[in-house]
Amino acid sequence: MYLLTKAEYERLCRAAQQKRNERLNLILQTICGTGIRVSELPFITTEAVKNGEAVVSLKGKTRTVFLVKTLQKKLLRYLAEQKIQSGAVFVARTGKPMSRTNVWREMKGLCKEAGVNPLKVFPHNLRHLFARVFYGIEKDIAKLADILGHSSINTTRIYIISTGTEHRQRMERMRLILFQKPSVPLFAPLCGSIWTLNSSKIEKAAALEI
Repeated sequence: MYLLTKAEYERLCRAAQQKRNERLNLILQTICGTGIRVSELPFITTEAVKNGEAVVSLKGKTRTVFLVKTLQKKLLRYLAEQKIQSGAVFVARTGKPMSRTNVWREMKGLCKEAGVNPLKVFPHNLRHLFARVFYGIEKDIAKLADILGHSSINTTRIYIISTGTEHRQRMERMRLILFQKPSVPLFAPLCGSIWTLNSSKIEKAAALEI
């Protein structure tokens, strides 16, 4: 799977701004900033924005999704600019909530300008990015499962799998491999012995009888 990085996500947001598509810019930030599914966007309503939280009921499960203050302020400003007074925040020209297909198509339109591999650009990858960043900070997979609305932690584990590059970088930061030192003679006259430091082991070179 091609995972989206935080830097690539930021470039996508900037590309949406440059295209003067504030709706898409905020959709990206809402999905990535809350971890919701694209199918749950209709639950981000004017009422939810005012309350700072949305109640999502889907697939027989209900959970509360919190909107951080910075996101709440951006959405409130957007509502005022668009003169949206009730219902879903993100709506198409028809007045209906944005569909998965619409969001997918508009996101793909940002790839070239943002310089991001199109294979990485789809709504669910924003949810994956949220999960990886959250887990990287909190290290609490049970809490993450609740936030994402997963019944099983095993499902959540899929979201926090790191890429080979990330795994390699973490291993490099562990610094558990010792640097090899050059061979240096080590003299021990007090015990009447001469030692030589060779690679990682010290070998006795000679011993003098007393």
